[in-house]
Amino acid sequence: MDFASIVVAAGTGSRAGGGKQWRALGGKPVLRWSVEALVAAGSQEVIVVIPAGTESEAADALSGVTGWRTVPGGVERADSVRLGLSALSGPEDRAVLIHDAARPFLKGPVIERLLAALTHAEGAIPALPVADTLKRANEGIIAATVDRAGLFRAQTPQAFRTDRLIAAYAVWPQGQAPTDDAAVIEADGGTVVLVEGDPALMKLTYPEDFAMAEASLPRQTRVGSGFDAHRWGPGGAVWLCGVEIPHDQTLIGHSDADAGLHALTDAILGALGDGDIGDHFPPTDPKWKGAASDLFLIHAVERVAARGGRIVNVDVTLICERPRVKPHRQAMRERLAAILSIPLDAVSVKATTTEAMGFTGRGEGLAAQAIATIDLPA
Repeated sequence: MDFASIVVAAGTGSRAGGGKQWRALGGKPVLRWSVEALVAAGSQEVIVVIPAGTESEAADALSGVTGWRTVPGGVERADSVRLGLSALSGPEDRAVLIHDAARPFLKGPVIERLLAALTHAEGAIPALPVADTLKRANEGIIAATVDRAGLFRAQTPQAFRTDRLIAAYAVWPQGQAPTDDAAVIEADGGTVVLVEGDPALMKLTYPEDFAMAEASLPRQTRVGSGFDAHRWGPGGAVWLCGVEIPHDQTLIGHSDADAGLHALTDAILGALGDGDIGDHFPPTDPKWKGAASDLFLIHAVERVAARGGRIVNVDVTLICERPRVKPHRQAMRERLAAILSIPLDAVSVKATTTEAMGFTGRGEGLAAQAIATIDLPA
């Protein structure tokens, strides 16, 4: 069945801390989840109703997705729905799905059930039976136990024929705000049927809802390794794992030659499958001449966050005869924990020698190797 969609994303989201439609969830904006699902299901057009003046935010959130356009919303949700309906360009009797962007985990089977039900009803909504015991209270004191038989929790998207919903909204009492679009059809004498909802279609209302939503996403654990080495040269100090150590030599490199941070940056990028440090910060670019290597590590951390991931733990081993690392190891761990925003006990820094063997044993250079574990949406 041909259908169009309206995604209502014009609220302020104040109870969730504001702008929840733009917030990242599982590595992408909340709004993007719904629009991608509707486009994938075959929606001929998707009207995204947004707060006035947020066109650039919508463009960023939906970059690379096709088949959508925005319209500014109204004061109330019903006003935004009306504005979305007026922006549709298809046949008047085409099916339309009205969906709240705050319910991001929309899947194809729910859409299929709604469209199938619409062949014999004027409206269809996904719903779940109420499982909890219901109490009616007065000033915090239970006044009655409510019979939950026949009670359901309504979800979105809700499906209607476009012309039927427009007609029902035209006679809806002014000054009253319907709790959902099905109520508008019901008030106009229409028949709305229930289809099986989806527990995953939770509504993001409060800050804690985001944590629950993140926890519900399938995750994967990835491990990356990194290695770096620099030769010794004239100098009076050396940077290792973000800490400056007085020394009678320094490490030579295009940046500050912090081998520990370089190895760790590569380990994180490796876990992401995102190239290596040279891809992101080419040594041929004069921009990075003498740069502090914590900039590289911060970049890698931001790449993890952009994918909806988090760093679980890191382990760095410095390989050298000198300088002695142990006196500075705690400062290094603290610096790495601060950059990575992870607990101190998730950061390990170790040092070893090669018993006077090889280039590190001969004092020609210093090497570092690192392992990083990250958690990502599957």
